[in-house]
Amino acid sequence: MGSLFRSEEMALCQLFLQSEAAYACVSELGELGLVQFRDLNPDVNAFQRKFVNEVRRCDEMERKLRYLEKEIKKDGIPMLDTGESPEAPQPREMIDLEATFEKLENELREVNQNAEALKRNFLELTELKHILRKTQVFFDEQEGGVNQTTESMTRALITDEARTAGASMGPVQLGYMEKSNEREDYLPCFVAGVILRERLPAFERMLWRACRGNVFLRQAMIETPLEDPTNGDQVHKSVFIIFFQGDQLKTRVKKICEGFRATLYPCPEAPADRREMAMGVMTRIEDLNTVLGQTQDHRHRVLVAAAKNLKNWFVKVRKIKAIYHTLNLFNLDVTQKCLIAECWVPLLDIETIQLALRRGTERSGSSVPPILNRMQTFENPPTYNRTNKFTKAFQALIDAYGVASYREMNPAPYTIITFPFLFAVMFGDLGHGAIMALFGLWMIRKEKGLAAQKTDNEIWNIFFGGRYIIFLMGVFSMYTGLIYNDIFSKSLNIFGSHWHLSYNKSTVMENKFLQLSPKGDYEGAPYPFGMDPIWQVAGANKIIFHNAYKMKISIIFGVIHMIFGVVMSWHNHTYFRNRISLLYEFIPQLIFLLLLFFYMVLLMFIKWIKFAATNDKPYSEACAPSILITFIDMVLFNTPKPPPKRCETYMFFGQHTIQVLFVLVAVGCIPVMLLAKPLLIMQARKQANVQPIAGATSDAEAGGMSNGGSHGGAGGHEEEEELSEIFIHQSIHTIEYVLGSVSHTASYLRLWALSLAHAQLAEVLWTMVLSIGLKQEGPVGGIVLTCVFAFWAILTVGILVLMEGLSAFLHTLRLHWVEFQSKFYKGQGYAFQPFSFDAIIENGAAAAEE
Repeated sequence: MGSLFRSEEMALCQLFLQSEAAYACVSELGELGLVQFRDLNPDVNAFQRKFVNEVRRCDEMERKLRYLEKEIKKDGIPMLDTGESPEAPQPREMIDLEATFEKLENELREVNQNAEALKRNFLELTELKHILRKTQVFFDEQEGGVNQTTESMTRALITDEARTAGASMGPVQLGYMEKSNEREDYLPCFVAGVILRERLPAFERMLWRACRGNVFLRQAMIETPLEDPTNGDQVHKSVFIIFFQGDQLKTRVKKICEGFRATLYPCPEAPADRREMAMGVMTRIEDLNTVLGQTQDHRHRVLVAAAKNLKNWFVKVRKIKAIYHTLNLFNLDVTQKCLIAECWVPLLDIETIQLALRRGTERSGSSVPPILNRMQTFENPPTYNRTNKFTKAFQALIDAYGVASYREMNPAPYTIITFPFLFAVMFGDLGHGAIMALFGLWMIRKEKGLAAQKTDNEIWNIFFGGRYIIFLMGVFSMYTGLIYNDIFSKSLNIFGSHWHLSYNKSTVMENKFLQLSPKGDYEGAPYPFGMDPIWQVAGANKIIFHNAYKMKISIIFGVIHMIFGVVMSWHNHTYFRNRISLLYEFIPQLIFLLLLFFYMVLLMFIKWIKFAATNDKPYSEACAPSILITFIDMVLFNTPKPPPKRCETYMFFGQHTIQVLFVLVAVGCIPVMLLAKPLLIMQARKQANVQPIAGATSDAEAGGMSNGGSHGGAGGHEEEEELSEIFIHQSIHTIEYVLGSVSHTASYLRLWALSLAHAQLAEVLWTMVLSIGLKQEGPVGGIVLTCVFAFWAILTVGILVLMEGLSAFLHTLRLHWVEFQSKFYKGQGYAFQPFSFDAIIENGAAAAEE
């Protein structure tokens, strides 16, 4: 089979590169993205490898680029992204890049430091301007004379010593007093400054307590917020002026101001001096504004020029770093002139890889061609499934359960059909499916533009990554919605109902709970496609009919799905030449599933075909047996209860004998699954006298070497296990399969349950919400209908499409992971992770270091 159904065949190769050509060759392989290198120096510390200095230089360049990026984003400058990926620069170009980044960083840091210094100076001048304005107001208030507050403050400032000495002080002007040689220490003085507004209440309390009330504080808010030059935040401050007397209080007040990080400024006492200072401050502020504008313009020009190339610089640096990080995985030969690497490559791409190596050699100017040799190994190769934008999402669903073992059957191609179909069985509604399909189609049509708008929104990334799954789920839901004839809980009467009323019309209309049997009421053939729309208006027996129908199709789909999973295991056993598992696991499992559960499915079809809604016994509706009771009687070897008169006990001749035979054969398959494989392995070991050690192989056991890798990845490792472990493992596997066949069959009933729940929720929303608006009449009715419809639409999309869709998606995922894949899928491999520049650039710098 092709790589669509199995992972690619892989080969372990040894690569010899000349030291001068190694960089260019690895660069070409990175552009190709088809080679996974192995670390040949696992015991060597990362700081002791050959190219550690180059990696450090790349880290330093990345740091500088991140600094530039932060500054560019801070200014809101758009960064040019052409979507093109430049080639990895040559090693000699690293010096030019480093010089460019160093120059930009130094220039930008110098500009930022100058701008910060200018802003700090501007802030100081602005605060001084407000201090001069506010203090002028303070002094203007008491120029006409001494008010009562001033007199009280003056009296408080006169100490007891002054009173004892007989000093007589008249009314004092704030901030000014005739100096006296005898009492100079008692002359009142003041300090002025600004403080953060939120610190002002605590500042006042501290001044009052520390100075024991011997100070006088006036404050006023600065209306406009000021810019903090350190971080650019807007802060609110207030101007204060503190009057006090004496050097001791002056020292104390200044220490308190320093503790609260208040800024003090000189403020002249004379009004003329204050006016002169204010004029000088305004002149300096105007000059600073001009210089600041020029500085910001220069900074903006530097950042705009850097923004044009920043994306390309990031790509170049990350490519260089990835190359040297990869070269650190290589070994040097004894001559120090050749690098040796080991790598996993897809077998089909070896020629492409050799061409890339030749291109790298030509670019480097080397005359020694690279050598790529295939190696033989017993290691399990990595699993590589080629995907495109359509199959990638489905493969991700499978890999989320577990990466397939090497060359194991890949469920993804089959999941492309079965996943949206089983989802649609639970979500079947033409309207809801159309909403989902249109959303998926919109993402598909706009995928290039949406992919270019890279976002960190995880939910959106999940939706966009699964756009093809969403589209297919919507399309399949529309199909099943047509089968159910269900669109927003209503039906489409496309072909006209084929049912007619054969009773007295008045009797039917007057008896609301009268059940009308469909037998004899159909004109001609049944409804040509899907459900007859008459079932939508049925009352009492609508759910009964839908229950029976959806329950049976759930079991039918489930059994077919599980049988298909068992058949997939046949492909694995034959490919890995695992004869024991093929004969003593696959065949008994298939027989067990067919004779019990597929037989139950056949009984459903026999019942549908043989019995009809007529009165012609023994094939009337009353004579139809219960499939569930028949299956229980079959497993327990019970004799069926006597049927009604003129009805047959069995649905076909020899049914009882066939059922007994089927159960006996199915039960007989259990000891075969349980004991045959371990006993044959034990016998083979005795004959070959092989001890249970790792690496031993035999024809009776899974194994074999081909294409440079072991194919025993999915075939089992019995040769590595003790016999007791083999018996225990086989016992667990057999019990799990036998009991799982019953539980998994019942698990598919979730298709029926969620389908009914979805239909009932849609009907409740229509009946309890939208029908209220539809019953209104007149202009008011139109307004009410608009509001009700909007509410109904929000609930429909939010609950029935999103929440119910997520629920159905998770149930479908469980059916595939547990019920389907458990029949054949081991999922014990590890993913192929090639050295790819695209993946490294997409994942950022962290992916390059891994």
